[in-house]
Amino acid sequence: MDLLGRIDEPESREARRDREAREDGGGFNNIPYATWSDYEPPYRFYPGDEIEVALPSAPELNKTVTVQPDGRISLPLIPAVMAADRTVPELQGSLSQAYASLLLRPAVDVTPKAAPLKVFVGGEVGNPGIFDMAGDADALRAVIQAGDFKVTAARDDVIILRRGPDGRGMMRTVKLGKGLRNPNADLAPLRRFDIVYVPRSGVANAALFVQQYFRDLSPIQFGFSYALGAQAAGQ
Repeated sequence: MDLLGRIDEPESREARRDREAREDGGGFNNIPYATWSDYEPPYRFYPGDEIEVALPSAPELNKTVTVQPDGRISLPLIPAVMAADRTVPELQGSLSQAYASLLLRPAVDVTPKAAPLKVFVGGEVGNPGIFDMAGDADALRAVIQAGDFKVTAARDDVIILRRGPDGRGMMRTVKLGKGLRNPNADLAPLRRFDIVYVPRSGVANAALFVQQYFRDLSPIQFGFSYALGAQAAGQ
């Protein structure tokens, strides 16, 4: 009975099935992932990165800049330029174009300074979020840095996601529970902007939950966007 004295009707089998499908991520299209490979993604800039910008024809304009929270960098004589989610060649092209009306030879050299390995850890961990990792990082270290596994975590079904060569997300699973017992187990070495997702134990279709993470992460929030199938995450 509700607050107005109306008697609640029993939930039908069909309604319950639809509700459970929505709760389990069934509302998202089952977008295919690219085949996993050891592809090394190009360096992409992220807010907080330091960049050395040099103009050989106008060295007085050389400057070291920091990518701001909105993803842009500020340089002399030109409006702020978007740097987040850009590769080195892409940013050099944008800056050369910005300086083309001011300089006879607007070539620009862009050099990223050393930056920490940023990874996103989500799901059944104590403190999900984006983490800076020093040195050689792996998925087990990332989970521990994110507050360790919750008791509800499926430790042997951890999902690793990485941006593939065409921008599509690559996915693999790893048994991190073995890594707690066996030092020779595969701990899944990570690369910049990898996503580590720990599903809840006993939940089917964990990959559908991961797609929600893709859609919720904006390029500025996490430095890039994935393309899932024919669509880009966030569309």
